[in-house]
Amino acid sequence: MYVVLNFLKCRNLRGTVALFALLCIAACSTGHPGYLADAPGDGEDSSVSGRIAEDRRAREIETLNEQLMSQAQLHVDPADYILGAGDLLQVDIFEAKELCSKARISSRGYITLPLLGQVKVDGMTAREAETYIENAYREKYIKNPHVSIFVAEHYSQRVTLVGQFKSPGTYDYMSKQRLLDVLALGGGLTDKAARTVQVRRRGATPAAGEAPREGVFYVDLGKLIGEGATELNIEINGGDVIYVAEAGEYFVDGAVRRPGSYAIKQKMTLQEAVVAAGGFAPYAVKDEIVVIRNKGGQRNMQTIDISKPENWNIPVEDQDVIFAKSSALGKLWHGFRFSFFGVGFSDPER
Repeated sequence: MYVVLNFLKCRNLRGTVALFALLCIAACSTGHPGYLADAPGDGEDSSVSGRIAEDRRAREIETLNEQLMSQAQLHVDPADYILGAGDLLQVDIFEAKELCSKARISSRGYITLPLLGQVKVDGMTAREAETYIENAYREKYIKNPHVSIFVAEHYSQRVTLVGQFKSPGTYDYMSKQRLLDVLALGGGLTDKAARTVQVRRRGATPAAGEAPREGVFYVDLGKLIGEGATELNIEINGGDVIYVAEAGEYFVDGAVRRPGSYAIKQKMTLQEAVVAAGGFAPYAVKDEIVVIRNKGGQRNMQTIDISKPENWNIPVEDQDVIFAKSSALGKLWHGFRFSFFGVGFSDPER
């Protein structure tokens, strides 16, 4: 306080400059705890930056969920449900009540009906099975039958939502549903959700001329929902497991405009990570970007020249710390600001 009062009382320009220089030298000494990370005038400390980053991620997820719900087809006709082994069917023939029955689809895909015996319905929709059974009764027994099929128990066609869903669990799968439709069943994503969806598909017997549909598929939600890449809205099969992991996180500090923590997007690069933090401050030293990474409990620090295009696409990993150094002028300015405002961060190399 004494130094500041003396500074304010200075009437001599030469004395003012001298005092300013002394303050800056003191601020930049080795005992100095640090200097401000953000652009001049921002004045955010790390805790404030963290809260801002969390609020930003929450808003991004909220927007993503709104877009998801608006694009999903939540109303599906039950008659389009694809029948499979284990499903319990209520089969009604309106012209012959005595022929009405319940039948469970066998492992081979058959149900047993009065007069008809075994009828294969596996792989049909409920609507297709109704038409097929009507034709079978019409050929031999009933002049103009009307058949209704109600799926009393859905067993074969279910999808499982795992991970960062608001309502994870196993849901009945209705045919002709795509990824967005199924994601909406889970009530949307949590604030911690990653932007990549993993679809795990069990082995399925392909139709003639089709390739096997077994495997794991990855879909970038940012492209599907945000950019409208509808080709990524893949069709979902019964038995699929939809997994959304918790988002990885990285930290940006130093001479950037918005220091803080950020969620890792699919195949994120060093350049993209810096852009997400608002880009470099004017006083950043772009050829000395420090990346701190923990591998097997070991802290590894690497200095990267991001001004070179070949370094733009270095991948970012979970828990990476990206630190942008300041130029000498930036340190001088921030040292002066710290002397008066007492807010700053620590250089990782100290």
